[in-house]
Amino acid sequence: MQFQMQIYNLKRDKFAHISEYNFSELLTLYNINWIYEPTSFPLKWGSNGNVTMMFKPDFYLPDYSLYIEITTMEQKHVTKKNKKYKLASKLYPNIKFKIIYDIQYQELVNNYKGSDISSFQKAIAS
Repeated sequence: MQFQMQIYNLKRDKFAHISEYNFSELLTLYNINWIYEPTSFPLKWGSNGNVTMMFKPDFYLPDYSLYIEITTMEQKHVTKKNKKYKLASKLYPNIKFKIIYDIQYQELVNNYKGSDISSFQKAIAS
């Protein structure tokens, strides 16, 4: 039997990965409004009309009208997320999506923690 740790914040959001929790804490630290996994975007449909592939970004930042997907997986496992991200960007061109890879995530956590809010906000929005 394998134990799977469950990660919650004070708002009782249940996070799938510790990196998502840490990112939410960083957003909160900088007073950036966020919502965890609020929307699922259909990407592919079967012949019967049922959705066969979805994209559910980790965060929505309402003040930036931006959906963010965090991926801290090894590069060889990122291909599936990249495919979904690209397809979502194509199918929903009026919606802003951003994928943050492990190296970018580490930079945000390490380089901006404790910096002024405008620097962090620029890094998120870019």
